[in-house]
Amino acid sequence: MHWNPESYERDVGFVSDLGADLIGLLAPEPGERILDLGCGDGRLTAQLAETGAVVTGVDSSAEQIAAARARGLDAEVMDGHALTFEATFDGMISNAALHWMTEPDRVLAGVHRALRPGGRFVAEMGGAGNVAAVRDALRAAMDRRGLDFEAANPWYFPDAAEYSARLEAAGFEVSAIKLFGRPTPMEAGFRAWMEVFGPRFIDQVPAGDRAAFLDEVEALARPALWRDGAWFIDYVRLRFVAVRT
Repeated sequence: MHWNPESYERDVGFVSDLGADLIGLLAPEPGERILDLGCGDGRLTAQLAETGAVVTGVDSSAEQIAAARARGLDAEVMDGHALTFEATFDGMISNAALHWMTEPDRVLAGVHRALRPGGRFVAEMGGAGNVAAVRDALRAAMDRRGLDFEAANPWYFPDAAEYSARLEAAGFEVSAIKLFGRPTPMEAGFRAWMEVFGPRFIDQVPAGDRAAFLDEVEALARPALWRDGAWFIDYVRLRFVAVRT
């Protein structure tokens, strides 16, 4: 999927802001080696580096990695399903990235390999029920066009029980995990959110019909997501702290 760092920072920079307290859960110490998995443009990675930890960021998007490097960060293009590190890091953080990785057992195996024994893994991702109203609107508009929602769906949103079991099977001890709602104002508007996060759906629609498609999705989502003169995206997050055994 193509990411535009400029529109990401301008329209959805709140994603990094909302993940900032993960740093406190990880509690990195100066000199510790930390990996930011799915670092995006490096906004959160830079805050990690300010703790004195030695931080590396990885992301599958070359555009986002270029933006992270422009911040002066150590960052490289790497697919989260195929991490190449071996017992390298004391801790790992991931914010709003794991739900884009649809083969979670491969991801967790790589995380386990990358961490040293006792290494901490702190993350937040979309969980069960995340953006449900958005997905319902997309599905309805795609069904009307004979398009396959599931074939285009780029997301994996597990519940706490499922992901905890996956973590344990991968060799982690789960010290905390919770699923919680976080309705989030989208100041740039619903269409801006769709243009950043929904290209895989939009790309299924013939070019001449895309504006009408987005109008329809927005109209279908409005009863659930528009209130008090603003758009609120129906985020549900899964947050956890785990330790590599």
